[in-house]
Order: sequence, then structure tokens, then C-alpha cells
Amino acid sequence: MSAPQTNPTATRITYREACKQALREALLADSRVFLMGEDIGRYGGCYAVTKGLLKEFGEERIRDTPLSESAFVGAGVGAAMAGMRPIVEIMTVNFSLLALDQILNNAVTIPHMSGGQFAIPLVIRMATGGGRRVAAQHSRSLEGWYAHIPGLRILTPATVEDARFMLKGALADPNPVIIFEHVMLYNMESDLSSDVTEVDIARAMTHRPGRDVSLITYGGSLSKALQAADALAADGIEAEVIDLRVLRPLDTKAILESVSKTRRCVIIDEGWRSGSISAEIGMRIVEEAFFELDAPLRRVCSREVPIPYAAHLEDACLPQTATIVAAARELVRPT
Repeated sequence: MSAPQTNPTATRITYREACKQALREALLADSRVFLMGEDIGRYGGCYAVTKGLLKEFGEERIRDTPLSESAFVGAGVGAAMAGMRPIVEIMTVNFSLLALDQILNNAVTIPHMSGGQFAIPLVIRMATGGGRRVAAQHSRSLEGWYAHIPGLRILTPATVEDARFMLKGALADPNPVIIFEHVMLYNMESDLSSDVTEVDIARAMTHRPGRDVSLITYGGSLSKALQAADALAADGIEAEVIDLRVLRPLDTKAILESVSKTRRCVIIDEGWRSGSISAEIGMRIVEEAFFELDAPLRRVCSREVPIPYAAHLEDACLPQTATIVAAARELVRPT
């Protein structure tokens, strides 16, 4: 057996380290950039993403905040209006609800209501998703809620490459951007090529081509979709895996092209089924590609309950590889 091929220009790093490198690069590149959030300084961040940055950049640029999301997100909005480039970290998407007024009624409306006189170049990072056994108040996936709001760009980096370079594009956007980082990805390791210096923050990506069924997903569910595609391939079913990457604005063109080719589609979304981003995707397919379909659409979403604490219940609640495989098989080879 030949030795596995390696890329001499690639460095193997974790998703966590990719996020940290992105933040450090931003701080070095622009003196207007500063970080703000709970425990991001001396503690190094709840997920250790900002560890060491306080020592390197000081308290003016790495700012620990009180436990008041409304206050420090509002301060971020004001700083952005005044010409700064704040990167605000909210510990978990669940706590972002305390800042929803600042995001919805200020960050996204001020550019519109000022007739374009004010821009809000604010980047908000937050962890999302379940799987860490931290119960209902820390395990929700609410990025679909935020994708409902005009004026926001919603990014969901699912790979080390996107975690490393999406921030650069987000900081260049004159409007507010929210980056959702799935909690189960921080320890993920992957090769990062030195040839890559930027990524597209407007388009979806095909991670695996296929002809029989489209698996459309984002964030923490991408790895499960890829595992499902491997399992389906063993049965002779070629699944195409699409990583949305951006939930607003959705890359509808990429979705429709994939579904028009495979004629079957499973949408995987860790959010709840009712009123979800998967419902929006499915409706766009029905509106614009209904006659391309050879089978009904299928969704694999979280069970419509508060996320349980117990491991076996949490696993049963969240989308899993086996449920994705079962949904795809049902479409391609109905019983």
C-alpha cells in the first residue's frame, strides 16, 4: 500500500486555532479593530479562542465586559457608527436574545433609517448548537431566526478554512455580520493550505458531487452529511453534499442547480423544523424547481423539544448521520 499523500504547503490546525488566527490577523491589520465580550481577556474566552490575545494586544483592544449582552452589543453598535471595527463575542446564541433589541432595532435599522448616512460595520461572533451536554439554555441553534432579518449577513463556517478566512470578508462588509461557530467544531482538526488567503462569503460550496440526491446543510451538520454520503456510497447511491456557508443571503442558485441535477433533496438543519431555515430552503425549491423533482423533499431537523441534558436524549434529539442516511435512502429507493 502506498503512503498517504500529504500537502507540504498545508498546516494542520484546529477550528479553534483558525478562529484565533483570524482574530489576530484582523487586530494586526487595522488599528480600528478591537474585541469585546464576556471573559475573552484574562480567561481567554469560554472556548479558548481568544487565549493569549490580551497579553499581546492589551486591554484597550481586548475588552472584558460585564454580563450584559444588551449593553456591550449596544456599545459595539455605537463604536461601529463612530468609525471603529468592533468584533463582539456573545458566549452562546442563547444569550444573544438579551441583545436582540440592539441587533434588530439598531444595528440593522440605523443604516436604513439614516438614509445611508451611518454604516454599522459590526461583526458579532457567537457559538451555536448542541452536542456538549450543557442542557436547554446553552444548546439551541437559532441562526435560522437571525437569517429572517433583512440587513444582516449570516455566516456559518463549517470548515477550518472558512473559520480562518470568513472574518476578513465580514470586516470588509459595511453592514452588520453575524458569524455562528458550532460548539462541536472547535476541536476539529484539518489541513489549512498556505495557498488560501481568502474565501467567498456569498456563495455555497459543493463538498462532494453526486447524481442521486442532494444533501443540503451548514455548520455543525456538514460532517454528518459527509459521513452519510460515505455510507450511501457503499450502497451505490451518489449523494451531493452542499455546504450553504451563508444563510443570509442564501445562495439560491447553487441550491437549485444541485436539486435540478439530482432531482432529490434532503435538507439537514439543527434548528427546529417549524419555521426553520430548512423550511425556507424547501419553499424556494418548490417555488422555482418543483417540476425538476422526482421525489418529495425531506428534512432532518432537531426534535421540537428543549434540548435535553442526558447524552442519549440529546443524541436522539439532534440530527445524526443515521437519520440522514435513512431519509436519503427513502427518496432514492422507496420501500
